[in-house]
Amino acid sequence: MKEATRTYRMTTRARGVEATRLKVLDAAVALHARRLSSDVSLADVADEAGVSVQTVLRHFGTREGLLHAAAARARSEVEDERRSPAGDVGAAVRTIVAHYERRGDSVLLLLAQEATEPFAREVTSSGRALHRRWVQDTFAPLLTAGADAGADAGADAEEAVDLLVVATDVYTWKLLRRDRGLSVARTRSRMESLVRAVLASHEALVIHATPATRGGPANRAGPAKRAVPATTRTVPATTRTVPAATRAAPATRAPH
Repeated sequence: MKEATRTYRMTTRARGVEATRLKVLDAAVALHARRLSSDVSLADVADEAGVSVQTVLRHFGTREGLLHAAAARARSEVEDERRSPAGDVGAAVRTIVAHYERRGDSVLLLLAQEATEPFAREVTSSGRALHRRWVQDTFAPLLTAGADAGADAGADAEEAVDLLVVATDVYTWKLLRRDRGLSVARTRSRMESLVRAVLASHEALVIHATPATRGGPANRAGPAKRAVPATTRTVPATTRTVPAATRAAPATRAPH
C-alpha cells in the first residue's frame, strides 16, 4: 500500500514538473511572438509563466537553453498545424492560410531580426527548410506525373516546387492580407489561384515535353501528328517535269 502511494506521488510530481516546463516554454514562445528577441529576458518569461527565474533556470539551465527548447516546441506545433492531405490543393491552401493567421505576424517579426539576432536566424532558417518540405510533400502527387520522361521533367518539377514555395510563402500572405487588407477568404482564393496556375503550367510542360521527342514511348499527349513523312511532302521530279513530246504533240488530222 505504501509503495503504491509512493509511486502515485512520484507520478503526480513528475506530471507537475512537466506541466511547469511546458508552461515556461509556452511563455517564451508567446513573448517572442510579440517582442524582439533581445527584449525578452528570463525575468519576463518567468513573469509570463507565473514562476520564478530560479524555476526557469532549474529546467533549462541558461537563456540559450530555454530559447532552443522553445524553438523546438514551436517547430513541433507548426508541423502539426500544417498537416494537410497530399494532393488536395484547396485543403493545402486553407491549412497554410490558417497557419499564417495564427503565426504569420510573429514569423514576420522573427524575419525582421534574422540579420542581427542569432536565435531569430536559427528559427527562420529552420522554418524555410520546413516550408519547402511541406510543399514537396503536400503537392508531390501533382508533380510526379511524367517523372519517367527523363531529367528535363525532374528539372521542371524542381522549378514548380520553387514557384509553389513562393505562392504559399508567408510574404505572399502578408502582401495580400496585411498590405492589401484583403479578407481571409479573398487571401485564400488568390493564393489558391497562384498554386493552381503553377500546377497547370507544370502539367503543360510535362505534356509538351513528350518522350517521343527524346526517343522514348509516346506519352499521354499521344504520338506526334505534325511530322509528315518526307515522301508525302516531296513530289518526285518526274511528276513535275512533263516531256516535251507530250507538251507539243502534233495535230492529228482526221482521215479523208
